Amino acid sequence: MSDSGPAYQARIPIYPRSVKGRYRAIKWGVLTLAYGVYFLLPWLRWERAGGAGQAVLFDIEGRRFYIFDLVIHPQDIFWLAAFLMIAAFLLFFVTAVAGRVFCGYFCFQTLWTDIYILIERLVQGERPARIRLDKAPWGAGKVVKKGLTHLLWLLVAFATGLTFTLYWADAPLLIRQFFTGEAPFPAYATTAFLTATTYVMAGLAREQVCTYMCPYARFQSAMFDQDTLIVSYDESRGEGSRGRARLRKGLKSREERQAQGVGDCIDCGYCVQVCPTGIDIRNGLQLQCVSCALCIDACNTIMDSLGWERGLVRYDSKRRLETGERTRVLRLKNIGYALVLTVAIGALIWNIATQADLDMAAYQIRQPLYVVLSDGRILNRYDIKINNKAERPARFRLEIDGLPDAELDLGATEVLTVPADHSLSVRAKVRVEPRGREGQLPFAFVLRDIDDGERPPVRQEVDFSLPVSGRRSGE
Repeated sequence: MSDSGPAYQARIPIYPRSVKGRYRAIKWGVLTLAYGVYFLLPWLRWERAGGAGQAVLFDIEGRRFYIFDLVIHPQDIFWLAAFLMIAAFLLFFVTAVAGRVFCGYFCFQTLWTDIYILIERLVQGERPARIRLDKAPWGAGKVVKKGLTHLLWLLVAFATGLTFTLYWADAPLLIRQFFTGEAPFPAYATTAFLTATTYVMAGLAREQVCTYMCPYARFQSAMFDQDTLIVSYDESRGEGSRGRARLRKGLKSREERQAQGVGDCIDCGYCVQVCPTGIDIRNGLQLQCVSCALCIDACNTIMDSLGWERGLVRYDSKRRLETGERTRVLRLKNIGYALVLTVAIGALIWNIATQADLDMAAYQIRQPLYVVLSDGRILNRYDIKINNKAERPARFRLEIDGLPDAELDLGATEVLTVPADHSLSVRAKVRVEPRGREGQLPFAFVLRDIDDGERPPVRQEVDFSLPVSGRRSGE
């Protein structure tokens, strides 16, 4: 068998050049906001009558998620499903309207890669200097610059990993334990894992994550249509009838270029040099494009320096570029996404706003299903869990409704005391005389707040199991 060559292409290094402009400013603004929220939020204190004093805390041990005044309990896990559904439809909606802007402005990979490139530029210099440094032989200067770059990358990666860990425990306490060697092993393991992955993804892999690892690059085209706003090159204006040409004698003004059929693109390559994935937007839409719009800033900078009209590279739809027709924003697909989003967001907000601060779950113990006592009565046992979500402790009384002459036995406990934002599990025994009845008898446990008569009681419907003729006791 003949050698068919390597199975994959070696990575071609990309040296993004800095650029100033509207979209670069937006990206810096989003990055500053995102980093501020991510790194500072674990340190924000929050006063609660019960529970943690941290504004955002994912307390696995206590089985609580604290997000400001919202406390999420295990039984509220469907909120997470609703949130993920909303996030998915929001991504579909935004992609259908404005293309891959999430990748260009809000994706974690983009945000951290931007910082890593900034560090590289500050230490090693602008694009030409970085290229020269990589081509230069190893020496003291190169070792210092490369070493300092990677050291700063590792520090950012470590800060990223440690900050993520702080969301899962009390931040001031955990930070002291971490640096004194007293933190739990998962804290060190999580920090180490995220340090390594951040360093590799943002520092070493970079654009390969977007091009080869992220599935979004592959299925985004399924959400695009003729009216989706994408980063576009105006080929008719840029190429003219004879293509693009550099500035030279006889081709320095628009009038001269138009007279000779040459387009406005001066083939400077600035749009390619600023691209974080190294593509040429003039070749059309490509899956590597993350819609960061830095090529728009680059092209506008050149157009401004020449005194020509901006917009040779711009956000536009394929429909407008090819036919000149107006972009249609109100499309059936977009309206459908908007309606689903509105309903889902409204339902989630309503559910959170109307959640009860008290709930109860009761489960019959089925091994054995029932017990026949010596006096002829039938005994059923139940596990009952009470969740007091209020920010105050409460005392409760458990009663039975719908099962006449039943006896409820809670052992030595008559009053159930549940601390604020805590749960209580109790074992309840219910005894009933058969009186010729058999099968399942429906009834309800009723939980009443002793100290707050205005607090609505909670009912939990269950069944009481009686022997059926022809069956053995306990079946």
